[in-house]
Amino acid sequence: MPSAASTKAFGWPSADQWAGPALLSILALVCWALPSLYEPLIWSRSGLDQGQWWRLWSGNLLHSNTAHLLMNLGGLWLIFALHQPHYRWRPFLLACLTMCLMIGLGLYWWVPDTSRYVGLSALLHGLFTLGAILDIQRGWRSGYALLLGVLGKIGWELYHGGSAEVAALIDARVAVESHALGVLSGLLCGLGYWLYQRS
Repeated sequence: MPSAASTKAFGWPSADQWAGPALLSILALVCWALPSLYEPLIWSRSGLDQGQWWRLWSGNLLHSNTAHLLMNLGGLWLIFALHQPHYRWRPFLLACLTMCLMIGLGLYWWVPDTSRYVGLSALLHGLFTLGAILDIQRGWRSGYALLLGVLGKIGWELYHGGSAEVAALIDARVAVESHALGVLSGLLCGLGYWLYQRS
């Protein structure tokens, strides 16, 4: 396996690296700038019951208020900075679409009390987890610390509940179940990538 020094190419990102996060950011900003999109695109259990399956993906692009949007976009670019060497726009797009589908279906099947959901935070947990797994696969020990950290965070949230301060800031309940589903989706995507490499 190549050494970390020869493969962990941080620096000014290429267009292929930043295109995925940039596209995701633009879509979230467009949804924020056009409030009329909120109701047609929000993750809604009643909408899904009527066969409006696009909501499984589009709900992740919506946010409860400006603070929620800025927190999530900041988190997206922080994760990009942390895992820049792994990013290419096509795999990034595929990973995002796959994880959003897993998160959306997970909420629908396993969290019946959730009737409406918005935000990128679940996807961000998935991207963080996937990045940690890719670090581990490349032999970077930091990946183990990152993976243990996100698993510990999720365990804490599921046991104690979401932060009251964050809930007040974003004017919505912190959907800790979606965060857990995001981590699970990241683990499954990481496993899928590992199996793909082996085959």
